[in-house]
Amino acid sequence: MIRTASPADVPVIHALIRELAEYEKVPHEARATPEQLHAALFGDCPAAYAHIAVDDSTGEPVGFALWFLNFSTWRGVHGIYLEDLYVRPEARGGGHGKDLLTELARICVERGYERLEWAVLNWNRPAIGFYESLGALPQDEWTVYRLTDEALARLGAQG
Repeated sequence: MIRTASPADVPVIHALIRELAEYEKVPHEARATPEQLHAALFGDCPAAYAHIAVDDSTGEPVGFALWFLNFSTWRGVHGIYLEDLYVRPEARGGGHGKDLLTELARICVERGYERLEWAVLNWNRPAIGFYESLGALPQDEWTVYRLTDEALARLGAQG
């Protein structure tokens, strides 16, 4: 079962983000606090949205998808950028990841969004295989760039 996250889900979303960071071998990079997540997801002007995958038999959360809107200047419409998708290891293979992506695809179709995009680490072969099994295609002609920390501060101070 997939459901839209509620404010009561912030602690579990925070815990799942920490688990994802551990899985990706960068726990020190997951610095978001529950308060920041609450503000981003449920504040006056939400910047992101989340869905929770729930185990059908126990009702316990086993995964999540956290996403936000992007915009295609070429297509002239919004899309969804999936920031994080994570299913706990013991729940993998149960269809939760597919159900989360299906829900986001449904939202795209319902709202007229023309893209559902995300990034995956090159070493994460199980995730890549899963995404490709759904018909997702890698965008090999693009390289993601990022400014953070000192480089971001240095460039921002020039303005």
